[in-house]
Formats: sequence, C-alpha cells, structure tokens
Amino acid sequence: MNDNLKHFPGRLGNPTLTLLDDPRLDPRLKAALQMAPAQTAQPPAADASLEDCLAFCSAFEDASAAGHEMQWAMMPKLDSVARREEIIAGDDGNEIRLYIHAPAQQSGPVPCIVHTHGGGMVLMTAADPVFVRWRDALADAGLVVVGVEFRNGGGKLGNHPFPAGLNDCAAATRWVHANRAALNISGIVISGESGGGNLCIATTLKAKAEGWLDAIDGVYAFCPYISGAYAQPPAELLSLQENDGYTLSCATMVPLVRVYDPDGVYSDDPLAWPLAASEEMLAGLPAHVISVNELDPLRDEGLAFYRKLMAAGVSVAARTALGTPHAGDLMMPDVVPEVFAESLGSVCAFARRVAS
Repeated sequence: MNDNLKHFPGRLGNPTLTLLDDPRLDPRLKAALQMAPAQTAQPPAADASLEDCLAFCSAFEDASAAGHEMQWAMMPKLDSVARREEIIAGDDGNEIRLYIHAPAQQSGPVPCIVHTHGGGMVLMTAADPVFVRWRDALADAGLVVVGVEFRNGGGKLGNHPFPAGLNDCAAATRWVHANRAALNISGIVISGESGGGNLCIATTLKAKAEGWLDAIDGVYAFCPYISGAYAQPPAELLSLQENDGYTLSCATMVPLVRVYDPDGVYSDDPLAWPLAASEEMLAGLPAHVISVNELDPLRDEGLAFYRKLMAAGVSVAARTALGTPHAGDLMMPDVVPEVFAESLGSVCAFARRVAS
C-alpha cells in the first residue's frame, strides 16, 4: 500500500477493507451485521442482459425477505397509531395502493409525510416491515403518513421502468393534496430513503415542471440515490470509492440502473437522476433537508445535491449520520435506538416547521 494513502478513510486507504473492519462503524451495528446472514444474491456482470438484471432484482428481494419474519416479530404494538389503506387511480390507467398511518387520537390538522420507500426504484414494497415500522414511528410521533406502493422497475411489483414509479408518486402526492381536509393535515412533506430519496426529489421537480408545486411544502431525502453514475464513478463522488461494498456496491447498483432505464436514454434526465438537475430547475423549490450516512457509497452525491440546492437559492440543510452505512440510521432501530430517534426527530421537526 502507498504510505501516502494509508491514513485515508475507508477503501481509499485500504482497498481490501470491509465495512466490519472500518473503525468508523458504530460497534453496535458491527455486532448486528456480523450476525446477519450473508447476502446471497450476487450481481451480474456489468455487461449482463436486461433479463439477468431483472433476475438479480428478484433474487435480491427474495434474500431481503428472509429477514421479514424477525422484523415483524420485533414490531412494536402501538395503540397510538391507526392504519388503513386506500386505492387511488394512477395516471397510466393503473391502481395505486396507499398505506395511511395516523395518530389514533388526533384533535386537529397535523403535517403529513408522503413516504416513497427505498429499493433503487426497482425493488421492495411499501408493505415490507421496515417501512411499516418507519411509518408507525412517524405516526406515533404525531404525524400523518401516506406510504406509496408505486410500480417498481423490477421485482414482484415490476417490471415497470422509468417513469412509471415516478408517475405513481406524483399521483399519490396530488391525491393527498386534494384530500388535505379529509386527511386532517396541515401541509405535506415528501420524504424517502435511497431510491425513495430519488423519487421524493424527482416528484418535486415534476411538480414544478407541471405547475402543481404548491402541493409540496418540503422535501426530506435520506441517503438519496440520485447520480446513476455507478458504472464509471466520477472522481468528485469520492464516497463511491471510499465506501464501495459497504452493504452497497457499485457492482450492485449498475444492474439496478439498467432495470430502471433499460435503454440508457434517461441517464441525463433529472427526473430519473436528480443530481443532473440544473440550478434553473432547482430554483424556487420548497425547503429541503438532505441526510446522508458517513459510511455510504452514496454519501457524496447527496452532499453534491445539497450544494446545488444552496447555489440555486433553495432553503436547505444537510446532516450526516456518523458511524452508519447506507440507511443505517433507519433500518436497525433496536440496535441503534438513539441514532434512529435522532433521524426520526429531525424529519418530524422539519415537517412541523414547514408544513404546520
């Protein structure tokens, strides 16, 4: 190893370093990850066919579902939260299921979170236990939450490449806006993690382009997956090298990008990859918070977008959850309860500030 590099963080200083060996990792997360089963879905080669990429999505979902039984067993039983579902019409002649979580004892209007779940826009579902628990936690904290079951690019809710999922998130947001009185809400923050971070930002860009930006009072994006530049990581997004393979790798993200945009025609479209948005496109957007994870390959694209928003004159703040990998502050609430509570409190405080 070059002695000039050995003090650099992560894999910049040691290309063979793993997340479990990185001294920055919260030791509680290290212990939990050591006990977790290995991810059995191996990404295909960079030049794999679309069919192979879709098969990887399905295998990835199946491997993730292995932990669902334990996650359901650990789910807190909250009498403070009322859950219901609503089916609405999508823009493409489809139906969209919404999962609505609200305070069981709600006396007046409160802010609403429209939640767009993670999964790279091609995986997982809003009904997965980790997302149910997050919506419960937000509702237990006094907010109304609407989880959007959008069409995925792959997996069991696929195969619907861009812009199908984005269209569903936009339709859901417009429906929530039109039903503010019935939902007893004071305003709307759209929020999601990872691929959901992409979709909450892209929905806001779409709202501006189509003239309904007044429906959205704020945007809170956790660990947003917004560059699409994983086959040839640009030098300025250094965390794609520093943290590559830390629960998330460029090799894993390349096939997910292919599934979302099979022909590669949207690689420069900000509605597909919001980091491509110009300052002109960003100007006039509502307040944002960009939250990133220290040990995430996606960290620097989130921070680059934060700087773009600042340059465009948008009211924006950023935060870094130290010691955590991709979405690590949200995914293991029983392992790092203080970290989870801090992120929960941050989004709740933001919603009350901009959407009350």
